[in-house]
Amino acid sequence: METYILALDQGTTSSRAVVFDRSGNIISIAQKEFPQIFPKPGWVEHNPMDILETQLHSAKHVLEKASIKPEQIASIGITNQRETITLWDRNTGKPVYNSIVWQCRRTSEICESLEKKGYGKIVREKTGLLLDPYFSGTKIKWLFDNVPGLYERAEKGEICAGTIDTWLLFNLTGKHFTDPSNASRTLLFDISTGKWDKELLDMLGIPARILPEIKPSCGFFASTKKEIFGREIPVGGIAGDQQASLFGQACFDFGSAKNTYGTGCFMLVNTGKKPVFSSNRLLSTVAWDIGDGMEYALEGSVFIGGAVIQWLRDQMKLVKTAADSEREALSVKDNGGVYFIPAFVGLGAPYWDPEAKGTIMGLTRGSGSAHIIRAALESIAFQSLDLIDAIKDDIGGKITSLKVDGGASVNSFLMQFQSDILGIPVIQSSIAETTALGAAYLAGLHCGYWNDKDDIRKNWKARKTFTPALDPYEREAMTANWHQAVRAALQFKP
Repeated sequence: METYILALDQGTTSSRAVVFDRSGNIISIAQKEFPQIFPKPGWVEHNPMDILETQLHSAKHVLEKASIKPEQIASIGITNQRETITLWDRNTGKPVYNSIVWQCRRTSEICESLEKKGYGKIVREKTGLLLDPYFSGTKIKWLFDNVPGLYERAEKGEICAGTIDTWLLFNLTGKHFTDPSNASRTLLFDISTGKWDKELLDMLGIPARILPEIKPSCGFFASTKKEIFGREIPVGGIAGDQQASLFGQACFDFGSAKNTYGTGCFMLVNTGKKPVFSSNRLLSTVAWDIGDGMEYALEGSVFIGGAVIQWLRDQMKLVKTAADSEREALSVKDNGGVYFIPAFVGLGAPYWDPEAKGTIMGLTRGSGSAHIIRAALESIAFQSLDLIDAIKDDIGGKITSLKVDGGASVNSFLMQFQSDILGIPVIQSSIAETTALGAAYLAGLHCGYWNDKDDIRKNWKARKTFTPALDPYEREAMTANWHQAVRAALQFKP
């Protein structure tokens, strides 16, 4: 009987399930979107039950679509939106509040207060992160400050906390675990020791007992409850979505880099067995632990990547589908001098300004919707350029190519412009679902479905390579204009 690996890919806007074979090919895929909740400007929430129900629906549906029996699933891998946090009742399993999403900016004042108290240096040295609302720890503090009686219940051991991998695992298996890649995104984890840190917990007033136990990213976590799939299936791999993508792209060597073009853009470069701490406000993070110790990555985060295309479609009605953006961008010869800073939820690395606002500059009477659409697509590439320049400076070396994945990576205009503005080849993976694939590889390595990293390297194939075709002087001029536009946007603080 042929066997497969099931990956659960829980994202910001949808829950996905993918079945892979030994060659890393997709056998079946199922996806279900869920509602986004915006209680106030800059606040973003999800209903944890929506996350769970859509993920379970996708997991069951993907097996039905492929006529695969639960007995044919050798192991399950989980990957997830990382900094989104959920708290729930340990006994009933019911959430005590909506999940607070990684995009949410409600903890800006908490971060500013901690920075003023001098905690920024401690956070940086221990976690590799910055004091920014992006991360989970301040979200937990906000919940304790704003949900009556929650802290007291947490102290009594009645509450569990976790990132979305932990929430899913708890509901699938009844166990309360996470892995180092997700733990490293909480502001509570020392990336050098691999443990929850008492000083960081005390800083935010968080009882250690609410946190999950940390296990290697590749290894046995627990088996699913029999009633879910009709048999118990081992969960053998967990990693945060961007680290899973790095793994799925087979970026196992120092300096190998990938960029995922999803709701945001996330560029990671492998830095080996020792964390590299950035001089350019990038993040040092745990990439994974496959059982032989933690490996690390440098990461730059763009908060609004593909989401700017959704904004053009849903709010501005400038395109009917995301695919229309490519055709519109190509309908004009250039951006007409228009530059778009999509700081809808502030700007991420290397600027880290949570108060920055979205801005369109360079408009003239001759500007049309196609120029704005083109500028919006170009903004994704420009933000990624800022990341790669910072990474190169931090690692003291060149990045010779960039592997790409994610929904917006199928946009050929965007990928060509990305190659043009970076001046290096941009390589599309033959499988766009590299995040799910990375989770599958971690689960499959544990159970012997794949033997080692060399098996994974052999599976990796390129679909298309884009090579730079832009005149270097034009590249330099456009980059200078982009940076001038960013500086202007950062000055606007109404």
